[in-house]
Amino acid sequence: MTINLFAGTVGMSVWFSDDLGDSWRRPYSESGLYLESRVWALSGHPDAPGQLYAGTDNGIYRCDVKARKWTHLPSPMDQMNVWALAQAPSDPEVLIAGTQPAALFRSDDGGQSWRPLPCHFAEDCIYVRWPRVTQVLFDPADDRTLWVGVEIDGVHRSDDGGESWRRCNQGLASEDIHGLAVIETPRRRLFATTNKGLHISDDDGGSWQVQTLDSPWQYTRVIVPSPGRADLLWLANGNGPPGDAGRLLSSRDGGDSWQQAALPAEPNSTPWCIADNAADPELLFMATNLGQLFRSQDGGASWVKLDRELGEVRALRWQPG
Repeated sequence: MTINLFAGTVGMSVWFSDDLGDSWRRPYSESGLYLESRVWALSGHPDAPGQLYAGTDNGIYRCDVKARKWTHLPSPMDQMNVWALAQAPSDPEVLIAGTQPAALFRSDDGGQSWRPLPCHFAEDCIYVRWPRVTQVLFDPADDRTLWVGVEIDGVHRSDDGGESWRRCNQGLASEDIHGLAVIETPRRRLFATTNKGLHISDDDGGSWQVQTLDSPWQYTRVIVPSPGRADLLWLANGNGPPGDAGRLLSSRDGGDSWQQAALPAEPNSTPWCIADNAADPELLFMATNLGQLFRSQDGGASWVKLDRELGEVRALRWQPG
């Protein structure tokens, strides 16, 4: 199986690797995406393996992966930073995009047209000036249910594909949401990561409880369930954005407890991105905020550090070729 690995960076566009990260190439601007773009989000779909979507500092782009050619998809987001992208599990043509300033847009035709969704967010943030959507998540039980995390405006939920929304913030120690995850077994559980720790909801977002980590820091970033084992999750933990130290944590009991992964080198900053894929649950990649790259080919039992470092990394994805 051919593997395509992609890294979205701040100021160096998207890098490509077809040898599990041992070497990297970055297409020039004639590929259709400006060479020094800031890329905040990447999305792909198993039913459309030849395509990749990127959320950038000037809208949405779609890539023909084999040809390494990007096409700009005109939208109301062309003058905005697109921080989050997700495709419906049941239909790769359905995309939800989240932006800074915080807003949501939906496409039902693979990004050819977009419409704003009626979700209202805070207009100001003392940390990043304009709040931003950090994650859009289709619920694995029903992809008409959407979860959205906003930095800074908490967790928002829609049960009708984005036509109406409600806040789900009761019990959050912080509304500075960085990542979201939902697992279905052994029980349904929601996770939200924040600057003040990991939060868990066992009542479908009705309330949240902080779970204190056995770590020097409670700052958490992305949380990713394993596609191969229902109770296995990966969590990025560090000492801030970007920070200068961090840990990759795993839970093998649905989030009840967490253990530190044995990385072969100390992270140079907070771990920021974790990439897995149901096509091979044993293959994992992790990137720190300041560009270190790590790979596991045995489901996270062991890791190697890749030689290449890529500056500031904000998105990481792998998919079959």
